[in-house]
Amino acid sequence: MDCQCLLVCVIILYAAYVEGESGSRGGSRLVQTAQGPVRGRKDPLTGVFAFYDIPYAKAPIGSEKFKAPLPPPTWHEPLDAVNRGIVCPQVAVPIDMGEIHQQEDCLVASVFTPDIDKTDLPVVVVVHGGGFQIGFGNMLLPRYYVKSHDLIVVTFNYRLGIHGFLCLGTEMAPGNAGLRDQLAVLKWVQKNIRSFGGDPDNVTISGASAGSMFVDLLQLLPAFQGLFHKIIPESGSSLSGTTVMIDPIETAKTFAQDLNFNKVDDVYALEEFYTTATFEQLLSRSFMNRTDQNFGFTPCLDRDVGNGVIVPDSPLNIMKSGKYNKLPVLVGFANMEGILYMSTFEIFRDMMNKKFSDFVPYDLQFENLDEKEKVAQHIKEFYFGEKPVDYDTMYQYIDFFSDVTFVSPTARSMKLQLAAGNKDIYLYEYSFVDTGGTPLYLKNYTTTAGATHCAQTFAIFDGKFINSPEEDDLSPEFKRMKKVMRQMWFNFSSSGNPVPEGSSLPRWPAMGADLSPHMSLGRSLELRGPLLPRRMRFWEDIYARHHRSPVPPSAPPPRRTEL
Repeated sequence: MDCQCLLVCVIILYAAYVEGESGSRGGSRLVQTAQGPVRGRKDPLTGVFAFYDIPYAKAPIGSEKFKAPLPPPTWHEPLDAVNRGIVCPQVAVPIDMGEIHQQEDCLVASVFTPDIDKTDLPVVVVVHGGGFQIGFGNMLLPRYYVKSHDLIVVTFNYRLGIHGFLCLGTEMAPGNAGLRDQLAVLKWVQKNIRSFGGDPDNVTISGASAGSMFVDLLQLLPAFQGLFHKIIPESGSSLSGTTVMIDPIETAKTFAQDLNFNKVDDVYALEEFYTTATFEQLLSRSFMNRTDQNFGFTPCLDRDVGNGVIVPDSPLNIMKSGKYNKLPVLVGFANMEGILYMSTFEIFRDMMNKKFSDFVPYDLQFENLDEKEKVAQHIKEFYFGEKPVDYDTMYQYIDFFSDVTFVSPTARSMKLQLAAGNKDIYLYEYSFVDTGGTPLYLKNYTTTAGATHCAQTFAIFDGKFINSPEEDDLSPEFKRMKKVMRQMWFNFSSSGNPVPEGSSLPRWPAMGADLSPHMSLGRSLELRGPLLPRRMRFWEDIYARHHRSPVPPSAPPPRRTEL
């Protein structure tokens, strides 16, 4: 089960491509940044220039490791920006991610630029996924995307899991360090991207899975206003129960007790435990084996303990208030996101048949256990009728996990944003599957194919799946799909519209009421009406009745020395 849940975004990982010198004339480029000169190299596969692992901030270490990032280093001699495989501390990943090196001081960014002398190019900053617990900026490389279009793409690392999101509301562990890292890199982009040929006034933030949840959240936060101008959330929403911790103190207590620390009711003892815990201790456990969508350490509602507030209220309340910048949104998901959960189908099948209430999202609340069991039965009957969870109801199993984790939160978010006055929302459902392809983790169960979690992201970035950066051997159909997707995504990043006037692509109007219209992105492009209306109305009703709001950590008592 641990392995399955770790795969929440890992299925989109590519091995880090270790860059070497081109050796050819014009094979390097020197760029002057605010910190010092940086030398990038021409990628031998695509001809784009890649500047890997540039420090954009410095992560505090030791007892200060949960605090905000520090200013980046400076240098006088050119920094050779080759791929050193730097990744932030994270739990073990059960697949090969290439040559990577975990280290606490991990806040680096990579910049990919076309081999042209143009300036004021559109900029895309990619927030990587990985269930908030794993991953790194160069899991997915954008080299072919940059090769085919005149734009600049920035990838980066941010602190993960407990290192990024321990939230005690104290001076040493205020919370949201990983979000503060993202704030730092976006400020770095504003300060430096013009030197690479980019336009700081035309920045799009993009992300898949947990990266999508971040992207949908960042647009709501006052601290991030003005740092980007369009958003592309792919397969994830800030309204997902995984995005903002419901009770950060309870999460911290649970994790500490799992590590055999029992003085959890004393917040200062808890703070000392975490600030003195070893690297190995903090990475020895994972929340990602739960069935209720609780991934443990994720963003929190924080309090001001001296360096400002990052998340002042729940995403739901901010959306309802309408008090945030309404930016153009290109948003959607794959038609079978829940394929992600097929890796533990046999395990979950038996658990769901025995006690379905264990799979009710943890951001729902009930007056008592009887009410929870009744709602759980209502959900089970909606998807499975009177049948058990089994092979002949496998597609319903996929639909359930698609909806509860990705689709329903996205739909609710977009409806709220539309109600708040955002008239520039472009909605899609991605269903393309390569010729002869059976989706990951659906093989051996059925021959009917569907697009798996973040499949649309594969179409934008290099290759096809894990460890396949080259594109020459792709099928003609997938090459065509990549070309179409990259054109629409580039159009949106450039102008805020995936199909601007005069384009040869099918007309794609902005979304209106009832999630309509939406673009179906399959083997053909087809504008359709309301998106999954029955399933979306079902979850709207559930959350209208039972939604549980996140709470910030309570103010700690005065320290004994302060009495």
